[in-house]
Amino acid sequence: MGAATLSTDAVVHELYAADPEVRDAVVARWGAEVAPGGVVDRAAVARHAFASGDERAWLEQLIWPRVGARVLAFRAEAAAADPPPAAAVVETPLLFEAGMDAAYDATIAVVADEEVRAGRAAARGHHAVDERAARQLSQEEKAARATYVVSNSGSIEDLEAALSDVLAKLRT
Repeated sequence: MGAATLSTDAVVHELYAADPEVRDAVVARWGAEVAPGGVVDRAAVARHAFASGDERAWLEQLIWPRVGARVLAFRAEAAAADPPPAAAVVETPLLFEAGMDAAYDATIAVVADEEVRAGRAAARGHHAVDERAARQLSQEEKAARATYVVSNSGSIEDLEAALSDVLAKLRT
């Protein structure tokens, strides 16, 4: 739709894959089993990080500043582009929980029926789903805080149409 996009989850993947400081820190914290062969195993990290609030907080203080720096660089690149993109969209799973929503001109909560969400999480092989959900605000709370709310319980075409409507509103 002409927007530049950045997934903070993809940024975390990149950090685990390419930042030796991140790899070394998680190994020092949780042992070599979280990086067999020197490659960070996200599922192993998740098991440790979601085991307690202290462990999750430790990982967040390691990861979030790095993710924030990448987001700032992305936004600067988008602002400097000629021609500029229709929008600069940053997908951030814990946007409100991290208190990062004030850094954006607008926020979009993409919500789905609980059954749909659970099925999609299981299909992606997410571990510690209940623990992750407990860390997140409810969809209702996210929707109440967001500038725009988009339903993602239907088809990809339905989602694209809803996002196109939001993009049109952002352009005005």
